[in-house]
Amino acid sequence: MKISVIIPAYNAQKSISRLIESLLSQTLKEFEILLIDDGSTDGTAGICDEYASKHTQLPSISCLLYTSDAADD
Repeated sequence: MKISVIIPAYNAQKSISRLIESLLSQTLKEFEILLIDDGSTDGTAGICDEYASKHTQLPSISCLLYTSDAADD
């Protein structure tokens, strides 16, 4: 069984590392972490990318950047 942990993040530079490290310390290793950066203006995206590049095995970490062009409509 594989579990997906989906984490939306917006300007979470101060807390995102602690959150990720907490997940990585779990005894269950068959899970993935999906970090969804919602257009942060601080260093959140860089931190997410750094973790994603280091963790390619289980648990895997993916960092996705969400952008919305809805304001342009």
